[in-house]
Amino acid sequence: MELFVPAKYDLLFETSWIKLDVLVLNDWGVRSVIEGLGKILPLYLELCYVLVYGLAAYALGWISAFTDRRTIDYFWTIYLSGTLPPRYAFPLVQPPTVTTWIRDVNLWLLNGATIHTGVFPSAHVSSAFSTAWAFYLIFPKQRWLGHTALIYAISVSVATVYGRYHYMADVLAGFAVSLLALGVGFAIKTYVPKYQSPETPRAAGNS
Repeated sequence: MELFVPAKYDLLFETSWIKLDVLVLNDWGVRSVIEGLGKILPLYLELCYVLVYGLAAYALGWISAFTDRRTIDYFWTIYLSGTLPPRYAFPLVQPPTVTTWIRDVNLWLLNGATIHTGVFPSAHVSSAFSTAWAFYLIFPKQRWLGHTALIYAISVSVATVYGRYHYMADVLAGFAVSLLALGVGFAIKTYVPKYQSPETPRAAGNS
């Protein structure tokens, strides 16, 4: 990706996107609410953000334990359909005032192990929501899995904006991408016979 980095940025889009961030974090008081209890919520949000890197493994653990191979393929289709950083373009605009050691880990990972160009939409957000939609489709009788993943995805979205890893516009776009992935999942479940009932518990004798 960095082969396509321009020599100079005009920040045209970013200048408009940052206004929404200021509105949400400052004018609506979201940052004040998050930091109202000290380090508790910032620590939780940063933890949610860093755990996204292991989200696919977590989901595959549940799916492998209770379903068969075709469901793993089904999950990957949904997850990868939804998996496609502004933190330094405006470094003085609404930065977190609470610093935790997990934030230091996140910044270390982003600085040393990811591309250093703008990423639109947010893959953290799109992959988290795509996992939630996949759980709802794969485990219709265990809806708590989907509910838990959905709460987690919302937490990742908040962490993404609060931590200044992405703009709010990136988060909204990431959510939109996940809805496309949900549509792919519905289409497969509706029109592909072998995926119409992807939940096949091994306890019932299927493997």
